[in-house]
Amino acid sequence: MLKIISTSDGSNSIFNENIGESYHSVNGAIQESQHVFIDAGLSQLSLNKISIFEVGFGTGLNALLSLIYSENNSIKINYDAIEIKPLEKKLYEKLNYNEFLGNKFQSQFLKIHEIEWNKTFQISKNFVIQKINDDLKTYKFMKSYNLFYFDAFSPNVQSELWSKEIFYNIFSNMLSGGILVTYCAKGEVRRCLKDIGFYVERITGPVGKREMIRAIKPI
Repeated sequence: MLKIISTSDGSNSIFNENIGESYHSVNGAIQESQHVFIDAGLSQLSLNKISIFEVGFGTGLNALLSLIYSENNSIKINYDAIEIKPLEKKLYEKLNYNEFLGNKFQSQFLKIHEIEWNKTFQISKNFVIQKINDDLKTYKFMKSYNLFYFDAFSPNVQSELWSKEIFYNIFSNMLSGGILVTYCAKGEVRRCLKDIGFYVERITGPVGKREMIRAIKPI
């Protein structure tokens, strides 16, 4: 069962009672997504056009923050996100991100959720998205990406998505100099990424978490 919760920065997340985990950090949904995926990932790429693949579309918060970044920095973003269990309308309509990020982007946030799955849509001048309703374990990548947001549930409850096979598939479909960012900092995940060929950094994590991982594909 899924229910909306309020995190420490006031922004909402979703709690999955079946697995006992929330979609974002209870220390702040927006602050975590901003720190892990935008500040440590997207903002590190000095490109005018960026292709992103998100593992775990979830609430759509990472997509929304990326859209805002694209508009504020005049950067074109092609955004693909995979999700096997999309949220129902009655949940995503109640998410309160507009209270913190401004009502300016609320209509685009809702549009991101309402567009049809497995089709490409232009949401704004600089932001194009495709939501993929599929299983990452069997998904066949159709193109390569500059940036991967790895936002699956933790290895404790979704270990099959943190496998060497999954990360090798990502590495193979990442452009040289590309970046993978995740909130996770487990030693076994770092070692796995290094074995595959990534240059792995342990960097400061979001509020409530000491470290996170940033992995870079060598040029």
